[in-house]
Parts: sequence; C-alpha cells; structure tokens
Amino acid sequence: MRTVPGRTDHVVVVGAGLSGLAAALHLRGRGRSVTVLERDEVPGGRAGRHDVGGYRLDTGPTVLTMPDIVEDTLAAVGASMADRLTLVRLDPAYRARFADGSVLDVRTGREEMTEAVRAFAGPREASGYARLRDWLTRLYEAEFAGFIAANVDSPFGLLTPGLARLAALGGFGRWDRAVGRFLRDERLRRVFTFQALYAGLDPRRALALYAVIAYMDTIGGVYFPRGGMRALPDALASAAADAGVEFRHGTTVTGLERRGDRVTAVRTAGGERFLCDAVVLTCELTTAYRLLEEVARPVVAAPSAVVVHLGVSGDPGGTAHHTLLFGRAWRTTFRELTREGRTMRDPSLLVTRPTATDPALAPAGRQLLSVLAPVPNLARAALDWDRLGAAYAGELVDLLAERSGPRERPEILHVLTPADWRRQGLIDGTPFSLAHTFAQTGPFRPANLPRTTDNVVLAGCGTVPGVGVPTALVSGRLAADRVTGTPAVRPRRVITSAGRR
Repeated sequence: MRTVPGRTDHVVVVGAGLSGLAAALHLRGRGRSVTVLERDEVPGGRAGRHDVGGYRLDTGPTVLTMPDIVEDTLAAVGASMADRLTLVRLDPAYRARFADGSVLDVRTGREEMTEAVRAFAGPREASGYARLRDWLTRLYEAEFAGFIAANVDSPFGLLTPGLARLAALGGFGRWDRAVGRFLRDERLRRVFTFQALYAGLDPRRALALYAVIAYMDTIGGVYFPRGGMRALPDALASAAADAGVEFRHGTTVTGLERRGDRVTAVRTAGGERFLCDAVVLTCELTTAYRLLEEVARPVVAAPSAVVVHLGVSGDPGGTAHHTLLFGRAWRTTFRELTREGRTMRDPSLLVTRPTATDPALAPAGRQLLSVLAPVPNLARAALDWDRLGAAYAGELVDLLAERSGPRERPEILHVLTPADWRRQGLIDGTPFSLAHTFAQTGPFRPANLPRTTDNVVLAGCGTVPGVGVPTALVSGRLAADRVTGTPAVRPRRVITSAGRR
C-alpha cells in the first residue's frame, strides 16, 4: 500500500464531516498532531442540521447502520460509544407500504423476518428470504474487509482469493437479478433492492456486490442516536477535541502552498496560514481538485433529492421511524431519474419520523416528519428548483396524505432541493455524490491519493469506498492509513449493547 512519504507529524484535515472527523480521530490516536478546518460553525458536513420553531431537523442522512464502525472510530483515541452516544436500534428497521394497501415491517432478526415474510407472501417466499439472507451475509463477509475497508493501489491489487469468492457469489452480476434468484414477489424484491438509490443506480444496472447495503440495514440493523443524527458528529468531534485535536470552525480553506511536490501550508479566507506535514481533504471532489490545481476527470453523479420537513400534531398515519411508501411504478421510476431526467410520475418516498424514537426533537404534542423524493440531478435535468421547489413540496405533502395520512395538513418547516445542494458546493446538486457505476467502483473510483502531490490524501463519499455513513467513516480511516501506514494492531473494539450483533 502506498503511503505519504517523509514527515507526517502535523496533519491538517480540511472538513469536519464524518470522514474528516474519522480521519482526525485515527490520526490523533496514532500520535499525530491534528488541526481540523471547517467552514461551518458546527461539525457534520453533509450530516447537517437546522432548527426551526422548536423542531430539530436532520438535513442530511437519516439512516445509520453498522454502529461497530462508530465504536472503532471512537476507540482510535480510547473513547467509547457508551460514554459519548446513545443509539437506539429501530424495530422495525423500515415499514414498507405498497400501493395495493399491503404493509410489511422489515425486521432484522432471522426468525422474526422469516415469519413476517411468510405471513406477507407465503411459505415459498419465506424460504427464499432465508436463502437470500444467507447469501447477503456471505456477500458481506467476502466483501467488507478486503474491498470496502481496504486501500487498493490499482485494479491488480484486487486479484486475490477474495475476488474469486466474490465472483462465485455472483457479485459481478446485476443486483435485481441476484435478489430475483431468491424472491419472486415483486414487493419483496423492492425491499431488498431499493437501496440501489443510495448508490445512485437502477437495481437492474447496479452490480450485485452493492447488495451489501441491503445486508447493512435489513440484517445488520438500523439505529438512531438520541438527539438526532447530529449527535453522531457531535460525539466524534467531542472525543477528538478531548484527545487534543484542534478545531477551527467558521474557517474556509482557499488555497494550498507548495514546495515542490509537497503541500507545506493551508491558507484560509481569513488570511491565516496553517503549516502542515500532510493534508487530508474531505471537501467535495470539485473543491479538492480546485485546491490541488488538478483537472478533474468527468464523473457521473447520482440522482438528487427533494426533502420536505414537516411538523404535524396527532397521529401521523401509522408511520414508523422509517417508512417506505412505494408507488405502483417501479422500473419506470429509475428510467425517469437516471435517463429521462424528469421527476417521478408515480413517486416512491422515504418518510422518516424521528420523533417516533426521540420525541424531544419536536415541541410537545408535535411530530416531526421528513419526506425524501429522489429527483434527477442538475446535470441530467437543469430544472429551476428555486421556482419549482415550493410547488413540488406541496405535491409531496398531498401524496403523503393520500397514501398514509397524517390527518391534518402538515406545516412545512423546511425544504431542500437540488438548487440548495448546489449552493452548498455539491456536484450537480446532489447530496449522494458520485453514482457507483462500474467505472466509479473500487479502484476505478477517484483515488484517495491525488496524482500531483506527495502528501495530500482525499477522504469522503466522492472517493473510496463511497457513499453512506459507515463508508464515510471508513473513508476517513483509509485516509489515515495512507498517512501513517496501516497499524500493526487495531485499537481494541469495545462492543456495547447498542453495537452488538
């Protein structure tokens, strides 16, 4: 594995998102002096926050899986999740509601979910689910350590026995077909393939190896932090600060000073210079390449989303913490998003009700909902979302009422559209970064070691291993490995009740 040559005593990390926080923790745990520069006043990056009228909104990811990675990240500086963060395991992980009126609670226990599938779709599908679960588990075991959580210098680095195991499992086939080997009921196939949208792909085109995402949530489990998703970056940042990491919030990086092939200082909009031996850039790829004065290669961005945050009183229509509202259309939905560049004619929505788990996130007697609707990114469809956003948000509220309630007209608290994501500097106005096409997978994804410098490393969802909360944390650790080399002994994993499988 290639690493940063020469001295690496002081590392400047640009960005206090999840990958930047993970990088800072691992680097500090390995004895480096670390300074984190963050343009916002709080940590989190894409895991953003917005408070309005007594509601505490998560404006970024709402699905948290694989808490053991959170535990390992904190353990890098001797901290423990038990002391920093309270996670609640969601049961069900999701509630799936279909256009025909049927409902399935997705549970992560083997026996509970097998019986739920049997009651929902019959014994043949229950048997198929049990075999699918075994296949997803084997896929995860073959893939995670050697491919997701490891630095690879070139495609040739993948030529290992693990690659043969992954191929034998059908990892290089198509996700939809792989699930179809086990399940015939189209509703069930949706439950185990909708996660392709997280990877920015149609499940009929996504590689089956990305079905590992379905393992993470439908088997590994979905969790929620008390205090909202913001509690995760807050916990990581506080652990890093207690370990001696210096944070400078409200600090925008504008340039890098070089001596030969090495960056020697980081400049900010306020005129400050931070001397460094190495740099970890966790900003958006386009920003990173601009700072590096590199020409970025063409990339394919994932679809974007419109997110509508709502306040409501009373019964919110039987929604769980996470509810999937599937429309009748499915295959055409992906074509509309990824090829036709239009909004879904029959949308499928992710509805999140964090107050189902933590009522303190809303005023007394009120519920907080967020409705996420995938939409094309701005490269695929240059829609005027500043003009269209309010009307589209109203359509989503109407659709929510039609499919599940709530019984009163909700109060729209906050709306995010691709125009807002673009203003945050995100590629093509999408919070989901680069799509996981074959050409943007594994060693073909933009590398975390840039070509033009010896001591700069990239981290974040635009580089390896990809998009998602656990992968962002892994990306930060991979960046730290590039700076220090891989430690001979990992920090001891402390398993709490929340992190136990």
